[in-house]
Order: sequence, then structure tokens, then C-alpha cells
Amino acid sequence: MAEAQKQQKKKIKQTRHKSAIKRNRQNKVRRAHNKAALATMATAIKKIKAAVLKKDANSAKEALTQAVSLIDRASQKKLIHHKNAARKISRLTVQVNTLS
Repeated sequence: MAEAQKQQKKKIKQTRHKSAIKRNRQNKVRRAHNKAALATMATAIKKIKAAVLKKDANSAKEALTQAVSLIDRASQKKLIHHKNAARKISRLTVQVNTLS
């Protein structure tokens, strides 16, 4: 019963105007693209943390360069705030630098 109520709340009101229909289509595509970009960024961060736990400096440095690129790209596209990106990069860099 609870799941049926949740599904009803999730339903988005259908629009009738041509421009609104197109806008909904565009939003779905953008939402999927943004979600994929954030998931890729999160995976890159997890790789760094795993390498730091294993104390593998080389793979951590390689993963860091990839992650910094992904974090910067997410920041430029306004998926995350630029200060959030700077904080993530800073903290990951400190973690990797403690290995060497």
C-alpha cells in the first residue's frame, strides 16, 4: 500500500502545451546526463580512497589526476558548487600526498 502511494506522489503532471512537452523531454535527457556525470565522479573518488587504504601511491596519484579532471568538469557545468569542488580536490590531494 505504501509503495502505491509513493508512486502516485512521484507522478509528474502531464503538460499539454507543445513547448512544455519539449521542455520535459529535454529535462529528462539532461537529468540522466547529469546523474551519470556525478556517478562517474563519485566512482573516481572511491578509487582514490581505495588506493589510499591499500597504501598504493602510484595508483592513487593516477586516480587523483582523473578525479580532479572529473570534479573540475562537474564544477564548470554547475553540477556541484565550485567551492565544493575545491574542497574535494584539496582533501583528496592531502590524502594522496600523505602516502609519498
